[in-house]
Amino acid sequence: MFVFHGHGGTAQLMANRLPIQELWPEAVVVYMQGIPGVVGITDAAGTQNGWQKNPGQVGDRDVKFVDVVLAQVEREFKIDASRVYALGHSNGARFVNVLWNMRGEKFAAFCSACAPGGVLIQTAIPKPVFVIAGEKDQLVPFEVQKKSIELIRKRLETDPSKSVVKGYLSVEPGKNGTELATYLHPGGHPFPEEALPLAISFFKRHPAG
Repeated sequence: MFVFHGHGGTAQLMANRLPIQELWPEAVVVYMQGIPGVVGITDAAGTQNGWQKNPGQVGDRDVKFVDVVLAQVEREFKIDASRVYALGHSNGARFVNVLWNMRGEKFAAFCSACAPGGVLIQTAIPKPVFVIAGEKDQLVPFEVQKKSIELIRKRLETDPSKSVVKGYLSVEPGKNGTELATYLHPGGHPFPEEALPLAISFFKRHPAG
């Protein structure tokens, strides 16, 4: 599983906050480290660590970074190529949508927390997606995130009438075995740690077809 921090964050911070390796010890977890060069919501100069937000931005440096790391992981670890996943928060989640758009064939499923996908979703390969959004998000408006969810719903051709709801989690089936899971909670922009086990369970049931 690839994990991407938010703008201004670090790989170590994500590893501390989201200890995926403790919840899923069988997984090879790669906490990726971004670098400066991309403007952020609270970083107009782009001096903080971050990830590209769109295809072609900064020469696709971050997509190429993932290509290199994935190849290295495949060489050095015994991994299941049908179980490669990406999870991101905020700017890292936006980058997950970039990866879905540009490298969708390499991943089995995605998790995007607190970020929009926008038009990137419309041409992405249909894949299972887990979306986390806070109703009181102070950086990325909840309504903007809901619009991205609607785009995913159309892309996966999900059936909301068949959704299974448990608390803040809702899961609805899509075409060709895909699913749209949403965790819409009353909090703000931070990644809700209680949603992490749910995202891991989502990944576990979705190897690449």
